[in-house]
Amino acid sequence: MSAENIIFMITRKFADFIVSLEHDDIPSEALEKAKLCFLDFLGVSLRGSREKSGLSALKALKPFISHGESTIIGHGRGDPLNASLINGIFAHNLDLDDGHRLAHLHPGASVIPATLALAEKEKVTGKKFLTSIIVGYEICLSLGLMINPYHRNMGFHSTGTCGTFGAAAASAKILNLNKKQTLDCLGLAGTQAAGLLESDHKGSMGKHLHAGRAAQSGVLSALLALEGFTGADTIIEGDEGFLNAMSPKHDTHLELGGFHIRKIYMKKYPICRHLHSTINAAAKILDSLGTESINEDIVDEIIVKTYKVAAEHDNYNPKNIESIRQSLPFSLALFLLNGDLRLENMKKFKKAQRLAKKIKIETSKKMNYLYPEKRPSKVILRLKDKSLESSSMLAHGEPEKPFTKEDILKKFKILNNGYDIQKLKVLDKIESSTMDELMDKLDLRRKTP
Repeated sequence: MSAENIIFMITRKFADFIVSLEHDDIPSEALEKAKLCFLDFLGVSLRGSREKSGLSALKALKPFISHGESTIIGHGRGDPLNASLINGIFAHNLDLDDGHRLAHLHPGASVIPATLALAEKEKVTGKKFLTSIIVGYEICLSLGLMINPYHRNMGFHSTGTCGTFGAAAASAKILNLNKKQTLDCLGLAGTQAAGLLESDHKGSMGKHLHAGRAAQSGVLSALLALEGFTGADTIIEGDEGFLNAMSPKHDTHLELGGFHIRKIYMKKYPICRHLHSTINAAAKILDSLGTESINEDIVDEIIVKTYKVAAEHDNYNPKNIESIRQSLPFSLALFLLNGDLRLENMKKFKKAQRLAKKIKIETSKKMNYLYPEKRPSKVILRLKDKSLESSSMLAHGEPEKPFTKEDILKKFKILNNGYDIQKLKVLDKIESSTMDELMDKLDLRRKTP
């Protein structure tokens, strides 16, 4: 089949995959990764439910939230449209959610809120829930792999754009839409897909909205399609569709059915993923010094050599925590001063100003050539009496250096110290429970300290 025919049929290929995939078709490795992604989502979202952007969204929408069966994590229940929106914001506002380095997006923050909102309403089993999550991840990641890094370099935030397709796909699966309805659902999702990196790199809460709106738009698309509301069945490949309008340069190869969820990374630090390799390299230096942190007075200079996209995160004058998450010099300075980058450290960013000014960022042609297959960084720490250096090719949490379930449970506990982590054991039998029963047992609707 020619490349032109593959592109021509892409929306229908997506619909075919969504409708036809069954739980028994899914490799066990993908199912286990989906469970880990869900666990990670719950921990991150529960902590995110106490962040300013989430609380602001909740306050703004409270008069319009209808009584419903969908969990609003940490805040009770609501209708699926508002629950998916708010949980998507909760999931993305800490910059701790999962992602895929080659697709350049965070699928969990859009796919899982949409899936969960409808799964509770429809009282589907955990088996159907996991199948739908995997469908959603596969659709948005396959699209992300086709269009990136070109789409990203045009200024689009793929979490908002591709994430909308993923949320719609998962929602269609939960609602058992037929082929025609699923095509309509994708058509409606594509015309709502949005998200601009200006929101991210200017340190605004608009970044958090991208994930929330992607989740909500996916739910809305499926609900409308279920009732006969039509969408363009060539929304991706059409002359004025997604590819031509938002990523004219793209690969013609569609990697669908590879269960890309297996290649998801998870995050330890609440900062942009492009900064993690630098932090990992710095951690090695602290280890070699046999110290947990450094005193800025003994530092002459710090040089960071990295690839272009990472080097562009060079904000030396961040105004808030959102902009800190996108600032390589301040993230590195905070890590070196504290020996970690926990949320409480991020709030002390003004104390890192002196050390951040000693950090020089350089773009390496060699490292730029290795990107995006690798995300390399070298840190050179020049002290008063000696110089040390270390490199990292990939951050911890990538599929080549995966986090274990124990790592994610530890992350959950650090983020939510007031939650009884023993309740999470019910997730071991997720397939045999309905999702509303499971969420009751998890007790995640109430506020935690």
